[in-house]
Amino acid sequence: NDAFDSFLTSINATSLEDIPVDVLTNVLLNHVIIGEVQSSSLTNGYSSTQAVSGASGTNMSIYINTDNGVTFNGVSSVTTADVVASNGIVHIVDGVIGLPSVVTFALADPNFSSLVQALTAYDYPQSFVGLLSIPAGSAPSPFTVFAPVNSAFESLLEELAASSLYDIDEQTLGAVLSYHVVVGINQFSMSLSDGMVFTTALDQSIPGGGNLTYNDGDTGPGVLTDNNERTSNMILLDVQADNGIIHAIDTVVLP
Repeated sequence: NDAFDSFLTSINATSLEDIPVDVLTNVLLNHVIIGEVQSSSLTNGYSSTQAVSGASGTNMSIYINTDNGVTFNGVSSVTTADVVASNGIVHIVDGVIGLPSVVTFALADPNFSSLVQALTAYDYPQSFVGLLSIPAGSAPSPFTVFAPVNSAFESLLEELAASSLYDIDEQTLGAVLSYHVVVGINQFSMSLSDGMVFTTALDQSIPGGGNLTYNDGDTGPGVLTDNNERTSNMILLDVQADNGIIHAIDTVVLP
């Protein structure tokens, strides 16, 4: 009950009746995973809920973290685990798990902590966090984000002989981040095809443009090639948010 009280406060609602039935239904379904999932079987990573993404019409992802207890999407922790019922298992949580944006997963997944640091490194004229939090159904969502993991940023700093992201000037870092975002599409991995070219959010007036090229991988999920012929492997696919989708990559692409 306390979780719902806090949830209503966070969305400026006075009662559950203030929430449209379809929205409330989807929020509730975001708490349901098909199958009997015992707490002992949980590990860090993604699963799918029965909620439906507004960007794709497919099931939403949920990030599970077991580093300190069990948390879901970084916003809700298990207080009582493994309540066994005749048709499944209940884990009682202390927070309502709202419909996630791509920012939700970036904040929740520690593998993206360097990306979050980059997104918030400067007071950009247009906040990346604000942009990527725009809900499904509102322009310019949906988004496809090719999200570099922490090791990718570590390699980038070494490549640039930089000690921190703040050694990269604001305009350059902003251009690099924009180069990882495709606006207006929710690109499933199963719809990727060899030679597909993405027009990114990077200003197309920049010499060389803001295109990325996808090619099928020899053994892995696929490879992105930037304007400098540098390549980045896709290492985690189809993290589905309500307003877009994330594919994790192992190298920061550069315009």
